[in-house]
This record gives sequence, C-alpha cells and structure tokens, in this order.
Amino acid sequence: MVTKRNMDAFTIHTDLLFDPKKKAFSYSTSIVVSRKSGLITNVYQRKDALPKTIEHPDIDLRGLCVLPGLVDAHTHILLHAYTEASSTAQMRDESLVERTIRATNHCRAALLAGFTTYRDLGTEGASDADIHIRNAVNRGLIPGPRIYCVSEALASSGGYEIRHENAIGGSQVPRISDPCDGVVGVRAAVRRRLGAGADLIKFYADYRKRALRFPESSWPGCPEVMFPPPQEGLQGKRNPNLLLFDQEEMDAIVTEARSARAPVAAHASTAEAVTMAAKAGVTTVEHGFLSMEGSEAMETMREKGTIFVPTLAVIELFVSKAAMKDAMAQVKKAFDSGVKLACGGDTGAFAHGENARELELFVEAGIPLEEVLYSATVRGWEACGGEWCGRKFGWVEEGVAADFVGLGADIREDAGALRKVEWVMKDARVWKSGGHAMGMA
Repeated sequence: MVTKRNMDAFTIHTDLLFDPKKKAFSYSTSIVVSRKSGLITNVYQRKDALPKTIEHPDIDLRGLCVLPGLVDAHTHILLHAYTEASSTAQMRDESLVERTIRATNHCRAALLAGFTTYRDLGTEGASDADIHIRNAVNRGLIPGPRIYCVSEALASSGGYEIRHENAIGGSQVPRISDPCDGVVGVRAAVRRRLGAGADLIKFYADYRKRALRFPESSWPGCPEVMFPPPQEGLQGKRNPNLLLFDQEEMDAIVTEARSARAPVAAHASTAEAVTMAAKAGVTTVEHGFLSMEGSEAMETMREKGTIFVPTLAVIELFVSKAAMKDAMAQVKKAFDSGVKLACGGDTGAFAHGENARELELFVEAGIPLEEVLYSATVRGWEACGGEWCGRKFGWVEEGVAADFVGLGADIREDAGALRKVEWVMKDARVWKSGGHAMGMA
C-alpha cells in the first residue's frame, strides 16, 4: 500500500475493470503504479471495503468502467477528416507548419478519447514529420498518445509514388511514398525508412496502378472508356487495384525489416495481395476491402499468424449500406476462422477523437465485446511490434504501462460507453479527470 514516505507510488481503486489477458471483467481491483517508471507495480483484489473518501495521492475510480488504454492500430496523425478537405487538397494547399499544428491537436483529441497508443501508417506528403511529432510527445513537449510510425510507406515506381489526381497546371504536391523496385531496391528503401527513425515499415502490396486518363462519362449515351479495359479478375472496375510488388520483393521487405526488429504493415485491398503479403510474413494486413471469398487469403492469414486490421470505419465513409454489410460480414468470418484482429479505423480520414467508431463496428459485426476490447488493446500492442515495442501496454499486470481509461457507463450495457470517457491516464500521468482535460494548457 502507499505510504506518505513513498510518494512515487500511488494506488488506483476500481470496482469494475476489464482485464484483456483474461478477456473478462473483474471486480474490486486495485492497481499500484509508479510515477517515476510509469508502470504498474502491483495488482490485487481487495478483500476489505474501502473508506468512502480516498485520500491523495490515491485515485478513486469506483463508479467508472475502467479499461486499459486503447490502441488505434491504423492512423494518420497528419491528416484531418476528408469531409473538411480531400487528402490531395491537404497535401497541395496546407503548409507543413499548418499540418504539424493540426497534428498536435489530433494528438490531444486522441488522448482525451482514451487512445493512449497510435500506430501511424504514413504522413501522406509530410515526409518524416510523424517521427518528429512522436519525439515531441516522448519529450513532453506536447500531450498525445505514444506513437509508432512509418514516416513514408514503400511503393513501386508509378504506384503510390505520386497521386494521379495531381493535374494542377504543372505544379507538384510532395511525394507520398518512398518509391522502390526490385529486391535490392526494396531492401535499400527499408533501410532508408529505419535510418530516418521509423518504428515499423509499411508497403503497398496493391493500389491503383495506372493513371485514370479518361474520366467517367458525364452524359447519357457516351460509352464508358476503361483504362485499363475491364478483364476477369480486375473487379470489373475502372482503374482497379493491382499488385505493386511481386512475391520476391515482398519477401525481401519483410526479411530486411525483421533483421532490424521492425514489424511490417501491408496495405492490401485484393485477396491476391492479402495472400501474398501474408505469405511474406507481414505483421499486419491493412484494409482487405475486397471480397476474399473463394481465395486462400483468410486461411493464409490464419496459418501465418497475420493480424488483420480491416479499417471498417473508413470503409463506412465511402460505400453503400449493402457493401458495408458485406465488409462487416467478412470481418466476422475472419474472426470465426481464427484470424487475429486489431482495431484501427484509418483515423485521419475521419476525425481524430472519433476512434471508437472502429470498435463499435466490430461489435455491430457480431464480434463479442471482450474480443473487441482484446483487439483494441493486446492485439494493438502486437501490431505495434509486441516485445519489439520496448514497452508493454494494453493489459493489467506488473511491469506493464499504467495506461487506463475510465468510462462513465458500463460498456457491457451501453453501446455508447466508449464515447463517455471521463478519465484518462497514460504512463501513470492523468490527462483527463471528471470529463475535463488536465495539464493541457
């Protein structure tokens, strides 16, 4: 227990706590944490009743539903909602100074929403600014979640290298990936990203490979001009997602990254790209937008232990209700098939602070609540690199980061509980109490 002579340690008292490792809620649990290390030092079940008033420095969270700090496994800290400005407009019209200032606000919003860790998967034209934002958070210059970032993603030449929407009178927006080709080229690109300070590597397994030279018909009677022409296996779409790397290149990316103890994320839309990325041994597959029915994609992810980050929250913004229903059914099928899931909404395409939407969609898809919370905590830690992270976070145990979120409603009974964040702690420091920000002048 805490004594006045040991002010480094204090105790958090809860009466309802979710333990991700047990995938269960526990009652009358107290957690001793260290201010100096920011870690949990002891967890115990109370046998005796507590006094009505808890004395400082201990913290009374009785009456709140307490969870470990949440992890958003797919974010873009340097983007803001596309309903405000498209990604192209943000890259073209907003200075790096403006984008960085916005990012500091995004960090604040995420932390106050209970997301104490961000896995940031690309600056989208801001070079390695995410690395410097991460460092600013780590040095205490700005409040925010701990950030694991990629700086620039890898893509083959002409793939995601320059946005094809960039037909703006000869001027050019910043590049949005590190272009690389061949085994030698991709290994060099991985080394460049790690040398710049990236925590993990992201590559585009597929994307729209060609410039869309002929716009969609704008008047009746004009036949569609497809570029490339529609073919079997190309989803019957104009400018479909096609592979950007072959299997040998994907294998080389993963091998080079893992030699530096860096996890790998693969953007993959098609079943073919998902399968190849999983075979290469990536840590996570992002999106999986298109149907995997009839393919070996899910089975390969299950066999390889690949974590699937389906980004349902961003899909919801752009597809019909029927297509969204199919996407959610595919995620439920992946779960039922034994595929590991992590929660990441592609936050940035929609507002930071609204991160809980991905968890809500997991629940709506039919995944049990305890499994959803596991995906947003322990699996998030694994997606960030697990033991390679240098810190344990996402569960309740001695030696794990003291990250906690207090909800003003019981999440087992209230579907909107994740929006009722009353209290937030990260690394043993309180950032929100009584529903109000703390120490964010």
